[in-house]
Amino acid sequence: MTDHVTPDQIDAVLAHVDAGLNASLERLYALLRIKSISTDPAFKAECQQAADWIVGELKTIGFDAAAHATEGHSVVWAKGPEQDGAHVLFYAHYDVQPVDPLHLWDSDPFEPVLKTDAQGRKIIVARGASDDKGQMMTFIEACRAWQAVTGTLPVRISLMLEGEEESGGKNLPPFMEAHKDALSAADIALVCDTDMWDRQTPSITTMLRGMVGEEIEITCANKDLHSGMFGNAARNPNQLLAEIIASLRAPDGSVTLEGFYDDVAEVSPEIKAQWASLGFDEAAYMGEAGLSIPAGEANRSVLEMLWARPTCEINGMIGGYTGDGFKTVIPAKASAKISFRLVSGMDPDKIRAAFRSHVQAMVPADCSVRFTSHGGAPAITVPSDGTHLQQALNGLSSEWGKPAVITGSGGSIPVAGDFKRILGLDTLLIGFAQIDDAIHSPNEKYDLASYHRGIRSWVRVLAALAG
Repeated sequence: MTDHVTPDQIDAVLAHVDAGLNASLERLYALLRIKSISTDPAFKAECQQAADWIVGELKTIGFDAAAHATEGHSVVWAKGPEQDGAHVLFYAHYDVQPVDPLHLWDSDPFEPVLKTDAQGRKIIVARGASDDKGQMMTFIEACRAWQAVTGTLPVRISLMLEGEEESGGKNLPPFMEAHKDALSAADIALVCDTDMWDRQTPSITTMLRGMVGEEIEITCANKDLHSGMFGNAARNPNQLLAEIIASLRAPDGSVTLEGFYDDVAEVSPEIKAQWASLGFDEAAYMGEAGLSIPAGEANRSVLEMLWARPTCEINGMIGGYTGDGFKTVIPAKASAKISFRLVSGMDPDKIRAAFRSHVQAMVPADCSVRFTSHGGAPAITVPSDGTHLQQALNGLSSEWGKPAVITGSGGSIPVAGDFKRILGLDTLLIGFAQIDDAIHSPNEKYDLASYHRGIRSWVRVLAALAG
């Protein structure tokens, strides 16, 4: 540790967190009561209210903070005291999902309630309790405790808090571009928008898959046709679309696009061994979805397929008559929405081009295909031997009394890709949510233990990052 962080200081800060938990909860409740639903224009004022509330709280603990206007909702940017050593950039979002259907909530979604669940655990129930206000406040409260006890922070800290993550986040990358020089001065980005491996095992997500979204529309005849008058003679776009879709995977579950796996690296034996030690129950995981036989690539574990292998999935298909009853028609058009999840090293543009070439090669000369892009982003992977990662793992392990683990994620968090693409920063995703938090759903909750020990965890992680 550096000379300005000692074990006694850490203990004193942790004791302050414990003693001030009730006051900390009241601050969280105040933020949860603000209806910052970013996707609904009716709540624009509430989104600004949330941003202003956060700015006010950050100023009380020594941050230079302001809500910066964008074409959408404000970005809160705050900078801690100048000091030597590591510089971290923390990201979270203060906006929340709509609450519909309201009748399925057991209490007012914007009046937080501390309840006891069926397992006897204390839980905070409110929209945004887990995603992402509760998670965000664990970090802010850790900073508050360090300031209260020591008068400073163990590392240099900047915060960038978004107000439209739940509605696309299109205005954050331009903000990052406009402030690139200042933001990229950080050494590492921290994101608190993920969960733990289980209730006793903290984790850091170091692998996020990228994404390519494509929509195709096949046109054959110039109008819908009677299937008795034109059957056999006329090309059916539903049939053609089905053939194209079926051709995207081989019998062994692999994706058939030319060059699809060229840039896909194998997971190291060390990481595979750690994943094997996690005790992941493949049968139970599949059973939750009412299934029992894993699909995808043969001879790969479910965790490997979820975290470290690319995918091709058919998200929607439309063609012909889909109403009640029956209509004997050969449609003129058929369409599908297809997504590819990418792993580190894969180029979204290369995959999109390979897909389009594959489709075009299967479309007859008297038919046509129209492509619509639905975005793309590369995957990210943080080197498993990185100094900041090891420091953060040590900090988490010291709080939870067992080794923190490195995990991957089958999903995509675009901001992590933006940190790498725009700012050149690696991202550590450290969160304390639980799989049953019902984010985006009625009765969203955050375990009181997640909140309390999340604050304590950040106290230790920040100390560990000090060196």
